Amino acid sequence: MSHRNARLTVHGRRLIIQRHQDGWKPPHIAAAMGVSRKCVYKWIGRYATEGEVGLQDRSSRPHTMPTKTPGQTEDRVVSARWEHRAGPAVLASLTGVPARTISRILVRHRVPYLRDCDPMTGEPIRASKTTVVRYERARPGELVHVDVKKLGKIPDGGGWRAHGRMMGRTSAQKRARSGYDFVHSMVDDHSRLAYSEVLPDEKGATCGAFILRAAAYFAAHGIASIERVITDNHWSYRRSTDVRAAIAEIGARHKFIRPHCPWQNGKVERFNRTLATEWAYRQVFTSNATRQAALAPWLEHYNTERGHSALGGRPPISRLSPT
Repeated sequence: MSHRNARLTVHGRRLIIQRHQDGWKPPHIAAAMGVSRKCVYKWIGRYATEGEVGLQDRSSRPHTMPTKTPGQTEDRVVSARWEHRAGPAVLASLTGVPARTISRILVRHRVPYLRDCDPMTGEPIRASKTTVVRYERARPGELVHVDVKKLGKIPDGGGWRAHGRMMGRTSAQKRARSGYDFVHSMVDDHSRLAYSEVLPDEKGATCGAFILRAAAYFAAHGIASIERVITDNHWSYRRSTDVRAAIAEIGARHKFIRPHCPWQNGKVERFNRTLATEWAYRQVFTSNATRQAALAPWLEHYNTERGHSALGGRPPISRLSPT
């Protein structure tokens, strides 16, 4: 959901307007989308008076905040922090402001943590673990990230997650290796729309065919063209004529990350982590086929329902035009 108090995402609101313009009656739109008639009439009216801007999320911040800390008090807390180079507990006794409130004030004013500052001068000397400079492409399809994640296959009846760490300790079980699945993924840099497939290998022909299917999936969801494809330097991407032909067929340019710099392909790398925690290892699967079958429903949830922190809590589909 795009807003904690909203019933529809921006994509859903545009869909209401589109259906209304196509001649649907508001009660029929409400029944088809599972919302109230009042909700449908509200967005139709707001679009009529404000246009596209009226469909965007509005702040739920109250007009008045009687309990808000006065600006003079916040300035006094920040000044005391730089003067005494002390934490919230000490500053609370110096300023008379509760320590928890002081913590919020320091975060709001982007005051660095004491652990990152020089104890003598108070100047920041250590880099923050949070990325200061981040990038995001301006439009969907301008850049897509592609990568492969290798997962061990699940033996029939379940693996060690189902039966414990003693699973596979006998010599016969050790010889009966299950092999690996290769999860190929493509993520759009702007919208974070993602597409994944479980494939038997990561050879060039497999990677090239996946890129074509992923591009078709993106086109079906509003990303008509892809301009650039960025990958790591694996031989299947670097040397394969199939990958080169597939990227040329979709009209894109192929970009490579710098060697030993995986963060340059960070959006799909982070997606791989989410893929593992929320799909591959979220529940106990008793067979490899069962896990593979669960990928498509999870992917639909990721693209259309799951909130993304980089998108302000909205799903990737909210940044794409209705199709």
